[in-house]
Amino acid sequence: MSDKTLMILDDDAPLRNRLRRAMESRGFNVLDAGSVSEGAEIVRKEAPAYAILDMKLEDGSGLNLVHDLNKKRPDCKIVMLTGFGNIATAVAAVKAGALDYLPKPADPDAIAAALLQSGDGMPPPPQDPMSADRVRWEHIQRVYEQCGRNVSETARRLRMHRRTLQRILSKHAPRN
Repeated sequence: MSDKTLMILDDDAPLRNRLRRAMESRGFNVLDAGSVSEGAEIVRKEAPAYAILDMKLEDGSGLNLVHDLNKKRPDCKIVMLTGFGNIATAVAAVKAGALDYLPKPADPDAIAAALLQSGDGMPPPPQDPMSADRVRWEHIQRVYEQCGRNVSETARRLRMHRRTLQRILSKHAPRN
């Protein structure tokens, strides 16, 4: 594609600015937005060739823009980012039309590789994937947040003893 317009949608301003600089250094013309409504406005005015969308924002989900992007620009390549990755949302993102689904914090090289991949093949495996302990930690944290930080409800949904969950939550996240 000769058109290198890229929309970055993320409500975390420092992350969005770092990602903007990194993608500009890789030759993209970046438009950025901090909310779903700002992103929708960009899509209405000038649908980009590429998009990096955060899954969970203050005013909704970046997933809501995937359909609009594909409708306005069918060749748009979309990568979803999320701090709360799980299989169900990854499947929803890909079914909606996203090319790839990456956990935060994602490496700019991995994002660029996902955006620029050609064909229907799988992208190469990550150089430094999350450890199994880190994946478990992220999953527990996501369920804990979804349950309104209610330990008893989280323990029930995860089918573990409440005290075991409390011990896990009191520890720091595993490295990588």
